[in-house]
Amino acid sequence: MDPSFLAVQALSGLSSASSLFITACGLTIVFGVTRIVNFAHGSLYMIGAYTAATLVPRLLELSFGPVTFWAGILASALIVGIIGVIIEVLLLRRIYGAPELFQLLATFGVVLVVQDLVVQVFGPEDILGPRAPGLRAPVEILGRRFPSYELVLIAAGPIVLGLVWLLLRKTRFGVLVRAATQDRDMVASLGVNQAMLFTGTLFLGAFLAGLGGALQIPRVSANAGMDLSIIVEAFVVTVVGGMGSVPGAFLAALIIGQLQAFGILVFPKSTLVVVFLLMAVVLAIRPYGLFGRAEVIGGTHAVGIASHKPLPGRPFILLAVIAALACFPLLADAYLLKVATEILIFALFAFSLQLLIGVGGLVSFGHAAFFGLGAYGSALAVKWLGTSMVAALPLGLALAALGAALIGAFVVRLSGIYLAMMTLAAAQILYAVAFQWVNVTGGDNGIVGVWPSSWASGPMPYYLLTAALTLVTVLLLKWIIDAPFGYALRAARDSEARAEAIGLKVRQHRWLAFVISGAAAGLAGGLYAFSRGSVDPSLLGISTSVDALTMLLLGGIQTVTGPLVGAAVLHFLRDLIMPLTPLWRLLLGLSIIAMVLIFPRGLVGTVQHWREERA
Repeated sequence: MDPSFLAVQALSGLSSASSLFITACGLTIVFGVTRIVNFAHGSLYMIGAYTAATLVPRLLELSFGPVTFWAGILASALIVGIIGVIIEVLLLRRIYGAPELFQLLATFGVVLVVQDLVVQVFGPEDILGPRAPGLRAPVEILGRRFPSYELVLIAAGPIVLGLVWLLLRKTRFGVLVRAATQDRDMVASLGVNQAMLFTGTLFLGAFLAGLGGALQIPRVSANAGMDLSIIVEAFVVTVVGGMGSVPGAFLAALIIGQLQAFGILVFPKSTLVVVFLLMAVVLAIRPYGLFGRAEVIGGTHAVGIASHKPLPGRPFILLAVIAALACFPLLADAYLLKVATEILIFALFAFSLQLLIGVGGLVSFGHAAFFGLGAYGSALAVKWLGTSMVAALPLGLALAALGAALIGAFVVRLSGIYLAMMTLAAAQILYAVAFQWVNVTGGDNGIVGVWPSSWASGPMPYYLLTAALTLVTVLLLKWIIDAPFGYALRAARDSEARAEAIGLKVRQHRWLAFVISGAAAGLAGGLYAFSRGSVDPSLLGISTSVDALTMLLLGGIQTVTGPLVGAAVLHFLRDLIMPLTPLWRLLLGLSIIAMVLIFPRGLVGTVQHWREERA
């Protein structure tokens, strides 16, 4: 290829890497100190872009010049930093004592709230910011034109890296941040005001997120979808570099920037998956990222994650549940039966995740991989093999179990957030395959015509089939949870070293848990495919995995029945709120935040805790 073209392409990759590092740097620092997986970081990035696109043109009307432009960029970042402090004081500070996954759920509620507020404040249209004064004309590099503003962005990354390094190395605040990143409990025992430290850290992280968004306005328009697009890449940078490592984030951003710049030339059909392939390869070689440290698993990390004792058997409750499920079709119309069928399917999906998170302490951000494999396995069996539903469902379950076995073999050697991100990478790789392998999967159009057999067609027969399969699978999973295998998973979750010391094969148990959980999720996916009559790549997407986490956390990871209640509550909120107002994301997000604040252990877990305290 032309050397000048390669040089320009490399510079473009450096520009993207610099912008990505500035945003990911804030996420890295926040996680290192607070251990919060902040889904709202992308929302702060989006607010920074919208604020700058609105504020900077007004400032330029008063005084046109480079100083005014850059002052507007910094002012926008400061505004976002203040918003980050408000979120920390009003929300996060109240749930620092809750399990870390509930903090993640709260930030997901913030994402939903911000998505609607941004549209209400700034309008539904995309906003393109002004060009930077003095940087409008391109420059020539080896005979090719290159935007001059991109050169400024290339310099911005190292400048931010240098300033953050000085802050962390030469100030008392920076020393405390580094100390908290290494051992947060020791910092607290030394008498450091953790509330102030966390607030300052959230301000710094939000400021960097806002700065990253504000710097984009001359090159891309501010839009309501940029929060989710950036948060995934920022998570990848943070994990590849090593959680809490700023130099690691910088190096990871450089690698990803160049990979994206040249990957599209070498692998044009792999643009959606190349970043996640990089993360998978890095974590397979270095389980804690390039410059990360091993996480301490067990102890406080496991507090509130499932009960140590199985719930006592109550046969009369089981009989009552069976009777209620059987009699429901006598009272419901076709629409309610359809809703109830979907609730049962997602209850099974969430319950399959309970075996990993609630019992094994294995946080999966990509559980949609198994749900989607089950759905596609069943659909492909119908389309290519011409099988009936009776044969297609087991084939979908088998494909999901096989996928879980392969993915689990790689992820069980990881722990904590690294394990979670590896599962996300696997799900995104499968999503890209489903999206781009058009000849087999139908691409974004999916596969249609996936209907139940004649004996199960119709709302009532399919509801009864779904209820029966869900009930049997849930009872089987509960038996596994209460069996010695379930206790072995609990032991490994609470203290891996002690579990290995008494002879437990921890990785083998965790791998088997992945297979069982994936098979159950695959059955839920197959049932969902036949209930809809079609499948598409969205079943493998991040939103599907987030739904499973949300249902599990809303119900409560401390209890066996929590996922079932969480699935019902989430679908009830959606069916109740979405038809009433276009601001359904705002109301749903506020509902999730309210439930996290009022029920910090989940609905069922908090009620059970209250009952135990009264007793």
